[in-house]
Amino acid sequence: MQQKIIILDFGSQTTQLIARRVRELNMYCEIVPYNKFPHGDESVIGVILSGSPFSVYDEKAFKADLSQIKGKLPLLGICYGAQFMAYTAGGTVEPAGSREYGRANLTFIDPESPLFKDIETGAQVWMSHGDTITSIPDDFKVVASTEKVHIAAYQSKSLPLWGVQFHPEVFHSTCGLQLLRNFVVDICGGRQDWNADAFIETTVAQLREQLGNDKVVLGLSGGVDSSVAAVLLNKAIGKNLTCIFVDHGMLRKDEFKNVLRDYECLGLNVIGVDASKKFFSELAGVTDPERKRKIIGAGFIDVFDAEASKLKDVKWLAQGTIYPDCIESLSITGMVIKSHHNVGGLPERMNLKLCEPLRLLFKDEVRAVGHQLGMPDHLIKRHPFPGPGLAVRILGDITPEKVAILQEADHIFIQGLRDWGLYDQVWQAGAILLPVQSVGVMGDERTYERAVALRAVTSTDAMTADWAHLPYEFLAKVSNDIINHVKGINRVCYDISSKPPSTIEWE
Repeated sequence: MQQKIIILDFGSQTTQLIARRVRELNMYCEIVPYNKFPHGDESVIGVILSGSPFSVYDEKAFKADLSQIKGKLPLLGICYGAQFMAYTAGGTVEPAGSREYGRANLTFIDPESPLFKDIETGAQVWMSHGDTITSIPDDFKVVASTEKVHIAAYQSKSLPLWGVQFHPEVFHSTCGLQLLRNFVVDICGGRQDWNADAFIETTVAQLREQLGNDKVVLGLSGGVDSSVAAVLLNKAIGKNLTCIFVDHGMLRKDEFKNVLRDYECLGLNVIGVDASKKFFSELAGVTDPERKRKIIGAGFIDVFDAEASKLKDVKWLAQGTIYPDCIESLSITGMVIKSHHNVGGLPERMNLKLCEPLRLLFKDEVRAVGHQLGMPDHLIKRHPFPGPGLAVRILGDITPEKVAILQEADHIFIQGLRDWGLYDQVWQAGAILLPVQSVGVMGDERTYERAVALRAVTSTDAMTADWAHLPYEFLAKVSNDIINHVKGINRVCYDISSKPPSTIEWE
């Protein structure tokens, strides 16, 4: 039986980071809403409680009944999770004198606490909370402190229960992964047997059992997720899989033919559909980014449905949905930051059952699976690319001329990153065509042409991102190449904003 860590989500924006860190330990975990613990699931070996945007004494605070878990499974509370367990056990949580945010160092560690094994005094942790635990029940004891936070971590004297007021899941907590390893492996007894090989073997067997001899259709985008899903399904059911790749006209330069060639080399059965004229017609004059997305999403469904209806006896629709697309996390707070771009509505419209073989994986795990499946690096290491493509990298209305200009500028930028050995150091990169024209001089002539902004970020999960500190020499070369070779552009800018407060894409 596959062991499992359950993460109860109280609405924190870093809940996914907890899951990713646990997965890095080769331990399988799942995120579920705070009030939906899977009672009766014997594969669960431990539970982690996430942070939350609320205070424990807030009327709207999320409250979970832990009575059936305490004493039966090891519990680790993080930030709000720690405060919630202390508060409900009789401790005191109060507003901090000032918000405790940023780096701190552990000034005291209980050497007998298994949670802090191999972690030394002075280790850096990351604080992010407005409340603090000011007293704990008699059954609890303090096992770590910082200069400003006496009860930085505690544990129960009689139950397998721990709480930390810092965030071990974030990069800035240098001892965070060791702390999670101590909990997941030593305290919970995790076997650390979750890896790409195990996932492929298990998933292929499950797909064969689930699909039998049924026929499946899959919409390819050229991106990592749908490509890996296709290769995995092809391994499981072979000729019973048909893939459809729709060109909406907003792909990168030569991407349609290049991707089709890649898929042919992988042995996939792919139908390529050039529907660019339809999309350009429907997008004419549209400037609002949300309308662009909806037009392209609806248009994709129309084209895909028309092509798929030509196939006989198809019973399943496959998608490259990955775990962050499925997590109910933010819905419990009523806040939505971003919705995913899979083809919602298609299964019902086409009367098909849904197959999502990657729905348990994070992006880095998808790439690891692709590598184990023997896919070429240029496919599995591709940067994320928005579903609507260049339509949301052209600010303002869409025309074939603007797309052609941006394709050329983008190609020079991306190829330059590859040539300079910088591509794999960047999480995502692209060019944005701005809705402005600026004065320039070429030769002895005055020009009044378009400007583009280059965007490149570093990240591990796209939840946060920093602008990539690319070499000045590289940026100068790319700027010159774009201005000299792309007619219609006379100015190049570089975006140095981070996420937050900015997003990775401009629209």
